[in-house]
Amino acid sequence: MEKFDLHILGCGSALPTTRHFSTSQVLNVREKLFMIDCGEGAQLQFRKARLKFSRLNHIFISHLHGDHCFGLWGLISTLNLLGRTAELHIHSPHGLEDLLTPTLAFFNRQMTYRVLFHEFDTAAAPQLIYEDRSLTVTTLPLQHRIPCCGFLFAEKPRPNHIVREMVDFYGVPVCELNRIKNGADYVTPEGQVVPNRLLTTPAAPPRRYAYCSDTMCLPGLAEMLKGVDLLFHEATFGEDNAQRARETYHTTASQAATLARDAEVKQLLIGHFSARYEDESVLLQEAQAVFPRTLLAREMLRVSL
Repeated sequence: MEKFDLHILGCGSALPTTRHFSTSQVLNVREKLFMIDCGEGAQLQFRKARLKFSRLNHIFISHLHGDHCFGLWGLISTLNLLGRTAELHIHSPHGLEDLLTPTLAFFNRQMTYRVLFHEFDTAAAPQLIYEDRSLTVTTLPLQHRIPCCGFLFAEKPRPNHIVREMVDFYGVPVCELNRIKNGADYVTPEGQVVPNRLLTTPAAPPRRYAYCSDTMCLPGLAEMLKGVDLLFHEATFGEDNAQRARETYHTTASQAATLARDAEVKQLLIGHFSARYEDESVLLQEAQAVFPRTLLAREMLRVSL
């Protein structure tokens, strides 16, 4: 099966620690790399993960808190030093272009490539913000101290697989194969109808990854996340700090797990850990008590869908 891999570059929250980098992830979809948030040191982590800078063309920023975007300056500069020529597209809430443009003009006066900004409204209903032949990216409205949203990466349905032996048996010409892949029956020169089910096997179901960045607990998200293959949800605190979670518009591990259970997701990945936890296994245990299929994020973790 073609790649649909998630790489964790950083899973800490706002306060830096010696154990975790700030939030950043990369989703590899058929060798196209999509970065999700870009905390400090993201370009270093990118190298550690043995990912190719040349495959990265789109970055999605959930909100404009520093631990989710401070890495952009270093990453953009690194790409410039490498002589990049391809355009880099940054998708973000309103305001990032105004912040980045003056400093880019100062520190990178001879840019070898263009940085293009695509800003969106986080308060609106889910919006389609990216689409190519194999993938769509839609926003997921969240509730944090500043405008914020998550992202739903959805693979498009793939054509059926040709059964070579049956195609050869019925003498199907090459010009008919695309139609058959897309569900058409084949009619022989003699008028015999060969059902598509004899000529193809179904493609694997399309995969979906949902990323829920900083947010207070939002049970209403369950319907938008129904049945996703992998859900990343912040779990900054445990129930021992539930009051602090409410005050800072964050989520506890058990709340994230409850959402995953209600949404009937296949797997939950929790991250964005508060620096107060020296051992995040307590958060994992709390989440697994509600939703057993929970993983703990860590730097250099790769999850294949």
